[in-house]
Amino acid sequence: MFETWLFYALAAVVLVSGLLVITARNPVHGVLFLVLAFFTAAGIWLLLRAEFLAITLVIVYVGAVMVLFLFVVMMLDINVERVREGFWRNLPLALVVGGIMVIEMVAVLANRYYGAAPRQVPPGYSNTKELGRVLYTQYAYAFEIAAVVLLVAIIAAIALTLRKRKDSRYQDPSSQVKVRREDRVRLVSMKTETEE
Repeated sequence: MFETWLFYALAAVVLVSGLLVITARNPVHGVLFLVLAFFTAAGIWLLLRAEFLAITLVIVYVGAVMVLFLFVVMMLDINVERVREGFWRNLPLALVVGGIMVIEMVAVLANRYYGAAPRQVPPGYSNTKELGRVLYTQYAYAFEIAAVVLLVAIIAAIALTLRKRKDSRYQDPSSQVKVRREDRVRLVSMKTETEE
């Protein structure tokens, strides 16, 4: 009974934080609400006894991807008004996609209650070991393609943040080592002042 109430509480937090991600006026606040949604989804994974997926969600998404999103959002000058312009125009398509996702979730839950029973697992069963076996044998190529896509995304994010801006100062080591003392320092001889 406690797990059921805990699931509903975590699900409510995920729904509210997901709604706040798309309605927050400040992009930084939206990213922080997404971090909250990921943490709460990790709690739901723990309730489902999928500890590996929960810790992976926290380490990979909260620890890496969200930090990257936060840096990109904070370093790029995002015009919030321009981002918000297409919100109401894209709302009907978003509602259709959201409705399809809700229908799929209801079908999954209905299958659980009215369809096949969940598979019984032996006492020493480890979902982490089973996931690793399937991931690195049956889905090895898909896993490698996903790794390459993530690598390209990281390189693209770095390229976006390393643009040269007019208002930012940066050092050029090649021009610094070419400098001579005569170019930078000028000795000026001045008369000494004496007190009268």
